[in-house]
Amino acid sequence: MTDVLAAFEAAKGFMPRDEGLALYAAAREAAGLGLPLLEVGTYCGRSTILLADAARAAGTVAVTVDHHRGSEEQQPGWEYHDASLVDPVTGRMDTLPTFRRTLHAAGLEEHVIAVVGRSPQVARVWRQPLGLVFVDGGHTDEHARADYEGWAPLLAEGGLLVVHDVFPDPADGGQAPYRLYRRALDRGAFREESATGSLRVLRRLPGTPVL
Repeated sequence: MTDVLAAFEAAKGFMPRDEGLALYAAAREAAGLGLPLLEVGTYCGRSTILLADAARAAGTVAVTVDHHRGSEEQQPGWEYHDASLVDPVTGRMDTLPTFRRTLHAAGLEEHVIAVVGRSPQVARVWRQPLGLVFVDGGHTDEHARADYEGWAPLLAEGGLLVVHDVFPDPADGGQAPYRLYRRALDRGAFREESATGSLRVLRRLPGTPVL
């Protein structure tokens, strides 16, 4: 685990260590279902490392979905913009090369399926049940709603829905992930298992539709 955490901390990204450890614990548990672990929002692969190592240990695979053009807050002029991730040819954000280097450095390339595309489009053609869905994509209500509606129905009963950047207090951050989290709980299809920082882990309960 020491090597995995070292790779996690060396990777470009925003997730703090305590939330990473909580995600890793959830991934290790969910991987026991023998189903793929899916992440929405790859960025440069910091959290993908944790899912990939959990998948490797259980003999399954991590799937990560991202268009790799950056979310709203990562565009030029915004708080989380990183000019080193701009493609000099297109002039647009492109996190894919950095992500691939991250996986290579961690030695986890063969345990990850990287899907380059927009989450709703990919969800529409995905049919295999999932053991874990980690939502860390766009933070608008439109994106959060599409991520929930696209992927939550594919989560196996007993599987884990993990939501990042959940801030009950609007003064702490955007509210779209919080509203996604509340929707999952209020529907009665999920039970909260843990809360670490802004990371929430929910378990899908049997017999209740998620939509």
